[in-house]
Amino acid sequence: MSLKSGAGCGGHHAKAMSLESALEAILGSIRPIEATEEASPMEGLGRVLAEDIRSPFDVPGHTNSAMDGYAFRHGDCPSSGKISLRLAGESFAGHPFSGRLQPGECIRIMTGAVVPDTADTVVMQEDVVEADGRVELHDLPRKGANVRPAGEDIRAGELVLAAGRVLRAADLGMIASMGIAAFNVRHRAKVAYFSTGDELRPVGEPLEAGQIHDSNRYTLHGLLSQLGVDTLDLGIVKDDPGALRNALESASAHADVVITSGGVSVGEADYVTDMLAELGDVSFWQVAMKPGRPLVYGSLGNAVFFGLPGNPVSVMATFLQVVRPALRVISGAPYEAPLRLNARAEHAIRKKPGRMEFQRGILRRAGDGGQSVSTTGHQGSGILRSMSEANCFIVLPSDSGRVEAGEWVLVEPFPCG
Repeated sequence: MSLKSGAGCGGHHAKAMSLESALEAILGSIRPIEATEEASPMEGLGRVLAEDIRSPFDVPGHTNSAMDGYAFRHGDCPSSGKISLRLAGESFAGHPFSGRLQPGECIRIMTGAVVPDTADTVVMQEDVVEADGRVELHDLPRKGANVRPAGEDIRAGELVLAAGRVLRAADLGMIASMGIAAFNVRHRAKVAYFSTGDELRPVGEPLEAGQIHDSNRYTLHGLLSQLGVDTLDLGIVKDDPGALRNALESASAHADVVITSGGVSVGEADYVTDMLAELGDVSFWQVAMKPGRPLVYGSLGNAVFFGLPGNPVSVMATFLQVVRPALRVISGAPYEAPLRLNARAEHAIRKKPGRMEFQRGILRRAGDGGQSVSTTGHQGSGILRSMSEANCFIVLPSDSGRVEAGEWVLVEPFPCG
């Protein structure tokens, strides 16, 4: 995995880029993983298809009944008056009728069972009376009623799933229905990640004055797990240039993508950006978004590098807006712009023009059937609870200001995976 040549976007002292420009630069500079491997339907969930899948035959492969009832030829029945048919046999799923229907005959048929070639209609069992080997219809259904033709779902040779698709549960069922036991998928991207900071302590260890537990690695692990990538957790790295150098070199040697949290601002102990410039390449290091302004993007050996801010909410916001779409493209899937909806603000929302903001919101159905949204309260970038309670971002453009109660705003529901 590597960046395309000529991917630089200016030095790390340049003005903050807009989110749109940053995404365009990133997506234009990365190459998808080319290596492929074989997978089965049981192993395919969340994998990225590396080939088109076409059906080798019709699905279903035979005309079958959509109901329990009786199959007959519509043309054998009068359009008015009494309708009576002789019962000639039965057809069950997996055990079709072996004879041939004659004029004026019908067969008992179960859902999914083969409809004989000489029948074209199925009447539901609730609409007939069976007695003494004959079946009487209350009403004549339309021709073709309750019959599912061969190939109704998929036609032989049809393109069913295109290369680049991230496979979902229904896709796996479709692949199995076509009898396909193996198919090619892209290799999973390998992502190495670690946190930086002398103040960080692992979960389970006691805290001393000025120390906090490292939460960012756990957040990143969860976000990465939703994407189905392989992960390499390198733990906590101290604010020490030598330790940081060793961690970055180890990460880039073993991963396609390296993600760090913390150490990307302009403080005296923020070494990540300078170390990246020394060991690799810094494309840009500031994005005009809130939370998440200090975000480093570049390359480290053959690996793509993302240096995320240290504040917990900033980590999640930058990951979802920048890293997640990039990882999808690296994995071989096409870029998909996030789904954004309109909702009415339930209360006033504070905002100053200048940066695009992603405030944490709770989206719900309003009394009039529409959508409304409220913030989760205090929007500080260190308030991780604001992300835990939220189910969406409230997306406020850079040139917008204060939002009044009742005004329309854009909301971006959090991805499920």
